Amino acid sequence: MLAGSLGEVFAGRIEGRFFVPSYQRGYRWGTADVLRLLDDVWTSEGDRYYLQPVVVKPAGDDRWELIDGQQRLTTLYLIMHFMQRANLQNQGPGYSLEYETRPGSEAFLSEVNVDLAGENIDYFHMAAAYQTIEQWFDRHGTLRQYVANKFYTLLFERVVVIWYQASAHDDSTDLFTRLNVGRIPLTDSELVKALVLAKTREVMPGTGRAEEVAAQWDMIERQLQRPEVWGFAAGGLQPPSTRIDFLLDAMAGGPTGRDRPRYFTFETLRARIDPPEGAPWPLAFWQDVLDIHATMMWWFEDRSLFHKVGYLMYLGEPFRELIELAAELPKSEFDEALTGKISARLDLSEDELGDIGYEHRASKCGDALLLMNIETARTAAYAHARYSFSEHHAQRWSLEHIHAQNAEPLRRAEQWRTWLADHRAALDGLDAIDGAQRERAVAEVDRALGDLTEASFRAAELAVTRLLTAENGGGDDVHGLANLALLTSGDNAALSNAVFEVKRRTLIERDRQGAYVPPATRQVFLKYFTDADAQQPHLWTETDRAAYLDAIRSTLRPYLRTTSQGAEL
Repeated sequence: MLAGSLGEVFAGRIEGRFFVPSYQRGYRWGTADVLRLLDDVWTSEGDRYYLQPVVVKPAGDDRWELIDGQQRLTTLYLIMHFMQRANLQNQGPGYSLEYETRPGSEAFLSEVNVDLAGENIDYFHMAAAYQTIEQWFDRHGTLRQYVANKFYTLLFERVVVIWYQASAHDDSTDLFTRLNVGRIPLTDSELVKALVLAKTREVMPGTGRAEEVAAQWDMIERQLQRPEVWGFAAGGLQPPSTRIDFLLDAMAGGPTGRDRPRYFTFETLRARIDPPEGAPWPLAFWQDVLDIHATMMWWFEDRSLFHKVGYLMYLGEPFRELIELAAELPKSEFDEALTGKISARLDLSEDELGDIGYEHRASKCGDALLLMNIETARTAAYAHARYSFSEHHAQRWSLEHIHAQNAEPLRRAEQWRTWLADHRAALDGLDAIDGAQRERAVAEVDRALGDLTEASFRAAELAVTRLLTAENGGGDDVHGLANLALLTSGDNAALSNAVFEVKRRTLIERDRQGAYVPPATRQVFLKYFTDADAQQPHLWTETDRAAYLDAIRSTLRPYLRTTSQGAEL
């Protein structure tokens, strides 16, 4: 994160000498860019119009090194220069621009001559912008002078440049590369931080309060950088470069995703950071940030709230609404309110759990299985058990059949070979199965591996699946919830179409290697839900399915509707 100071200046009041160093290209705004600026200012309808930040750094003399904002400041210069030159205003721009790579550009700007536009690319673009500005004013006809007067007033009273002065320790070239080549703009949080610190120093000079705020800011950022904190709070949101933006965005509210204008958060929160005279002092805003962070960390530390909030965030519950709910309710009632929110989003009854599956309401089935895993962790007897939202968001997950009765979806020889190899290894370890049947299945697999065709594969597949499918393990619910588990999705289609024993072995090996296996998924393949005297360890039976579905119903009961009314169609 950058460490600098922030301010505002009306565009018409910018003064000084700006130096554009050689690491930047020259002026390149085209007609569309210039017209957009002119139209945006003109249609701002009396409201303040904020230009994107201009980033500067003292150059060591009386000049400013212009790190970012060359295009905007050059265009503003040309607009004011045109109005003065066309006798529409008496005063031109109050600043100058000089360019290290083209020293003549400063003189060209001060006396634009379109006849010289062909001398170099910078002159060409400056002249083209100047002509665009001239045409924009000319199209207003007899109102040209009125428009110029009003536009000039807007520049002095409504058009605000966000002025960001970089720290002397910031490397100019690296900062320019980040802002322009890397297309990583200043974040809302960097602008908010700079303004908060500036106002704190103004309100409480020499007290060390600004340094305290800076330390608190860094502490919040470090905590949000912790994978488990971010994973539970952000609901799979792609982490921004500065994660405190997540809290600030929640405070600001407004549009989300691509609909959110750049610097919406900063511009929304600005009035709270720098309130008008007589309003609550600026540090009240910072206390609000601390309070929201404290609330979030309370949820994180409380095992029950951690799992419920994490699940709701995964389902897309707005963080801001949870913060507001927590502020309204006592702690005990807040936990109950979360249960109600989960129930409303899950929107299932006990009966409906038996109806959903891979081919019917699969999304709802995925929500139910994720909640099953989360609740398994939340209610575990050992107090340190937690579902890893960080691991969950880091991987792709899918509904997988616990036992696949056939490999019909496999169509390529590479997939067939992988399936055969996996099942051959499983057969070698199944001493409990009738030897003669196992030997016949092994022979079919070896025959197919030696001469792999679709016919030989299908013959081996039939022999293996018959052997490794329980007599009562078929039925119409092969795609139902009772035969589904939450597993990481990958490119291994052969494993997705494998029988229970192959998946069980693979999952145990992944678990041994340290891969994250959701707790309820692990329990399925270790047969936690089936009575010991009814188990057939290597097969997934109808008894196993019934016990698994009963466990899901029991675990999710606090979140299920009591009737099927209002069920999703």
